[in-house]
Amino acid sequence: MQADDDNPYRSPASAVADVHVGHGLVDAGKWRRFFNLLLDYIAIMLVVFVSTLVAVVAGGDSAVRWMEGAGALPLLLLRIAVLLAYYIAMEGLFGLTIGKWITGTRVVDEHGAPPTWRQATLRSLARLIPFEPFSVLFSDDGVARGWHDSLPRTRVVMRRSLHSPDGPTRAAP
Repeated sequence: MQADDDNPYRSPASAVADVHVGHGLVDAGKWRRFFNLLLDYIAIMLVVFVSTLVAVVAGGDSAVRWMEGAGALPLLLLRIAVLLAYYIAMEGLFGLTIGKWITGTRVVDEHGAPPTWRQATLRSLARLIPFEPFSVLFSDDGVARGWHDSLPRTRVVMRRSLHSPDGPTRAAP
């Protein structure tokens, strides 16, 4: 019998290179991701505080009475709405949040492109899964990826170094 390499009827073939998705991107580490979360929660609390202050100033005593009598569920739903609006708007428009801006990271898709609005929305909705913030800590792939990264197929990576002359290098984690 002839070897496959000597078969004249065999289809032509070429070696397939191992393609690295998102070549040149450096994933953000777990500590940087933790500080992203912390800074973003502080920003969200500030948004809730300012919104409440505006509501009290604009609505007066009736707004205060509504807040006092609203109960836990409407206030929880309001906080969830603010959280979703914050993350969807920031990541959909800019690919980063205030926390990511401060820590020098950004959200990209698996190919290094900015996230789509669908991905930004799915990332934000996945954040509502109970214990989801711990999924980053217990990720098995050696990269700090939580459920809000893996479900929409996104990554959090270091932004380009501003001091790089040609731009392709990334800041160290």
